[in-house]
Amino acid sequence: MYTVNPSIDRPTVVLVHGAFADSTSWNGLITLLRTEGFPTIAMANPLRGVAHDAAHLRALLETISGDIVLVGHSYGGLVISEAADGNAQVKSLVFIGAFAALPGESAADLSGKFPGGTLGETLIPVALPDGATDLYIAQDKYHSQFAADSPTEVAAVMAVTQRPITESALNEPARHASWRSKPSWFLFGSEDKNIPVESHRFMAERANSRGTVELAGGSHTVGIPESAQVVELIREAAAGSTR
Repeated sequence: MYTVNPSIDRPTVVLVHGAFADSTSWNGLITLLRTEGFPTIAMANPLRGVAHDAAHLRALLETISGDIVLVGHSYGGLVISEAADGNAQVKSLVFIGAFAALPGESAADLSGKFPGGTLGETLIPVALPDGATDLYIAQDKYHSQFAADSPTEVAAVMAVTQRPITESALNEPARHASWRSKPSWFLFGSEDKNIPVESHRFMAERANSRGTVELAGGSHTVGIPESAQVVELIREAAAGSTR
């Protein structure tokens, strides 16, 4: 079983990044979680497809002893909700600028449900040898589109190190919605250009969110500059408390 910083009184927090980012996007949050004594794992999300990526997360969860809080950003929300289905160890879900889909809904469906998203205008497709298509955000558009509330140099490095997602993954429908049976918390920015704020509000309300934080002026990656707010939400999710 996974033994990273085991704790008898705190669940393990598993962080799942989304598209156009990688596990280092959680670095600030990881530092704060470790300070508070939370065992923490940042999964390297393959970004190949919802079912595929959820299977990888399920395999990781099987190595963990004790209670788990799953935290997903963006597309990672689809992955945590899918992987948590039927897993009694997962006690709560935390969606950070993330999708909370019903079976049959995709990331593309939910991001287009309300006006305001501009992601499509910034994407660069890369044809893969297997016939699939990877998508990147153009580096010169990354800061404004994805991380406007992070410093320019931070966003520039993120743009260079971004991990692509397959086009098919963004259009793959969810099969499970664990947020219907597990308590969930939501945090998002009002100026998210990937997932319009109305979509976030809709998903949080539909999920009967135990605690919803909407940060004025926040970008799609608002959890990076506002990692302290994310820790507070995780703390609540770990305790099962309600705002």
